[in-house]
Amino acid sequence: MSTATVNPADVERVVREVLVRHLGSRPAAGVRESGIPVLRASAESVESVVTAASRRPLVVNISARHVHLTQQHVEILFGPGAKLTPEKALYQDGYFAAKETVAVVGPRRRMLPNVRVLGPCRPDSQVELAFTDGISLGIDLPVRISGDVKGTPGCVLMGPHGVVELQQGVIRAMRHVHMGPEDLEYYGVRDGDLVHLRVESPACTTVLEDLAVRAGKGIKLEVHLDTDEGNAVNLDRAVKVELVKPKPCACGH
Repeated sequence: MSTATVNPADVERVVREVLVRHLGSRPAAGVRESGIPVLRASAESVESVVTAASRRPLVVNISARHVHLTQQHVEILFGPGAKLTPEKALYQDGYFAAKETVAVVGPRRRMLPNVRVLGPCRPDSQVELAFTDGISLGIDLPVRISGDVKGTPGCVLMGPHGVVELQQGVIRAMRHVHMGPEDLEYYGVRDGDLVHLRVESPACTTVLEDLAVRAGKGIKLEVHLDTDEGNAVNLDRAVKVELVKPKPCACGH
């Protein structure tokens, strides 16, 4: 993975050079902010719906565009010795939205500014975007489970101190549900299984199929959708959400 550290005054020049190297074309006059409307949810302030009168309350959260970084990339983007600064705790214990943000630059020389960094740091840097974000940036986003970044597109990250060029790591996160051991038993599923989510909203009741089950100890029951999915099902007005286990087909699978 190629990285470079520059002074703030040189950031735009470096980004232009990186883009020209990848695209083989002349640089634009400058990197433009995407014309896509800003969606209503943010990674650290999400719209939540909880099932009412349930033995095991189900939380459904919208997870907007965000970035995970390695410690090395944190220091390149924000300065030597920099660490992520927790600003708000997320629903899962130990995870947080950091004060730090970066700009994500795609091959169309457009960028998404102020994309939130989530902590703690990870072994590999990763950018999670919605489908419409990918259209705006000119990136054909593969749908992947978070952490599965092999062979995915890259991008350029711009911070106040420097620039990181990711060769891979830009994905659209597959919709999923986090479960602890008791949740697995309750729903009769295993890690890696697929379930459906039924969202009951005024004039917009919808079933989202194939949510991946992601299990782990100490995990709270929580569904993650991206902003496009949350808006499509009118999640902020939902009155009921429930997980539905798919019926086996006639062949028994």
